[in-house]
Amino acid sequence: MKAFLLAAGLGTRLRPLTDNIPKCLVPLEGKPLLYYWIRLFERYGIDELLINLHYRPEAVRKYVESLNTRLKINLFYEKELMGSAGTVFANREWIGNDAEFVIAYADNLTCLDIGSMFRAHKEHNGVMTIGLFKAAKPEECGIVSMSSDGLITGFYEKIKNPPGDLANAGVYIADRIIFDIIGQEGKMDFGFDVLPKLTGRIYGYKINEYFIDIGTPENYSNACREWGKVLESYSFLR
Repeated sequence: MKAFLLAAGLGTRLRPLTDNIPKCLVPLEGKPLLYYWIRLFERYGIDELLINLHYRPEAVRKYVESLNTRLKINLFYEKELMGSAGTVFANREWIGNDAEFVIAYADNLTCLDIGSMFRAHKEHNGVMTIGLFKAAKPEECGIVSMSSDGLITGFYEKIKNPPGDLANAGVYIADRIIFDIIGQEGKMDFGFDVLPKLTGRIYGYKINEYFIDIGTPENYSNACREWGKVLESYSFLR
C-alpha cells in the first residue's frame, strides 16, 4: 500500500520553534516527528510514501536521505501550497492501479493501528474512512456527526457550537474513486472543499490509541511530556 504524508505546512502556530525547522522535524524524545511516522508506516505494511514539501524543503530532504528505512520515499515540492486534496489529486498517477491508499497529516503524533483502521474500511462500501478523536476544543476542529454504524452524516469545519466532539484526525484511508470526486486540478482542502460533499458516503473510525495534534505550543508541550511514556508500550516506534 502507498501513503501520502502531508508535511508542507508553515507551522505558524508553533513559532518561534518553527522559525528554523519545518513542523514535521520538531523533536520528541530526541527524534523528529517525521521519524515516528516512518516507523508507523513500516509497522503496518506501507511500501511507498509520498511526502509533500514547501517550507524549508531542504531540511526535510536532508533528513529523509539520512534515514535507514525499507520504505521507498518520494518527495513532492510545492512552490505554492496546493491544499491537502490538491496535493493528493496532483499525484494521482503515482497511486497507479492501487484500490486504496492512506493519507495522513504530518503535524499529528499517534501510534494508530493502521491495520485495524484498514480492516474497518474494508467492512463497508464507503469511499473513504476518516480517523476520529475526541477534541478538547471542538470549535477549533473539523467535527463530524455520525450514525450508529459509523456513517458520517455531517461535517462541520471549525464552527462555533459544533454538534459534538468527534474530530477529524487527518488520517484517511481512501478508495481511488476519490480522484473522480475531487475531479479537478487546483488548490483544494479536504476539510473545507471535499469531505462536506461526501456525507453519507464516508465512514468514521474512532482512534483508541494515543493521538495529538502538535500544531500549538500547548499541545506540543503536552506531547513532549507524554510521549516517552507512550513509547514504553510501542517499542516499534523507538
